[in-house]
Amino acid sequence: MLSRITQRMALKRAFARPSPCNKSSRVQTQRRSLTSAPKPGDGPLMERRADRELPDVQTSRFRWSRTFPIFFGIVAATSIAIFNYQKLSSPVVSSTLYALRTNARAREYLGDEIYFKAQIPWISGEMNQLHGRIDIKFNVKGTKRTGVMRFASFRPTPRGMFETTEWSLETEDGKVIDLLEEGDPFRAINGRAEPDLLDDEEENKVRGFRQMPK
Repeated sequence: MLSRITQRMALKRAFARPSPCNKSSRVQTQRRSLTSAPKPGDGPLMERRADRELPDVQTSRFRWSRTFPIFFGIVAATSIAIFNYQKLSSPVVSSTLYALRTNARAREYLGDEIYFKAQIPWISGEMNQLHGRIDIKFNVKGTKRTGVMRFASFRPTPRGMFETTEWSLETEDGKVIDLLEEGDPFRAINGRAEPDLLDDEEENKVRGFRQMPK
């Protein structure tokens, strides 16, 4: 009986004592080296360890000095394109181009089918209708030759009409053809529009008050 009890106690002590192999594995687990961060060209990272090495902050920091000039260039080019499209879609450009097609001197030099010279025309100059200042020019072409048309107009008073100061066509050899010698077509348009505006103002005044019976 005593021998059995001593055998059981010896077995319990043997199982309770840690084996040297388990102790060494724990030490190896605690002392394992950290995994370095992936580098460019290493391929996809299939697994990620919690104790991996973090990337260097200095090397991976975003640098504005490289991308800001590109961003500024894109914004500037887009703004210029928007302002040019605003001038191109203005009724001033379309009316001057139509007047150029119907002008005898312009058709004599340029020929027929007068239109913009480039597929995406560039309208240079100032177009400020709010303050009454217009001074633009753009390249045109016809079946015979090409040229540069310039149109300048101003408004003397805030409620006044625009007055044309220059409407010319510059030829390829540098000569200037004055298109206003045959008359100002834009003044005729303004002259016809002025009475209509006055009639509209009188009608609005009458509508705003109740007419008393006589």
